Amino acid sequence: MARFDNIPEIEPDLAGAGLRIGICMSRFNQDVCEGLLSACTAELLRLGVKPDDVLITTVPGALEIPLVLQKMAGSGRFDALVALGAVIRGETYHFELVSNEQGSGITSVTLDAGIPIANGVLTTEDDDQALARMHEKGTDCAQAAVEMANLLRALA
Repeated sequence: MARFDNIPEIEPDLAGAGLRIGICMSRFNQDVCEGLLSACTAELLRLGVKPDDVLITTVPGALEIPLVLQKMAGSGRFDALVALGAVIRGETYHFELVSNEQGSGITSVTLDAGIPIANGVLTTEDDDQALARMHEKGTDCAQAAVEMANLLRALA
């Protein structure tokens, strides 16, 4: 339903059937990352994405995610991508560096390649925060990837 008379509006579309989704997951903080992945893949399947239309890749840490996403985006095989990882604050500046650089890298890939990327790399103060957020964030990323892929198709 349009919000304004006589003004077209593209409604959110969470129908995943026929979409091809690539996932890149960091293995650092693996328990949290596996929780993100479990929630994400369950939601993709619930939305109608077929298991054969999902590809999961893994990398050592969050800083490696943008390069793999760039390669996946350039392959033409995917309608949307998902980045999953967990950067948990430690006692050094490394947290800020990894948090900022992975986020910037993912944004650069999505804008340069013109493919939606749902950024599910958690940046938290501690393990408890990450564990508390992993299910919701994984689910949200699946929904964002599907919605954005459908929006870009509608705009084409």
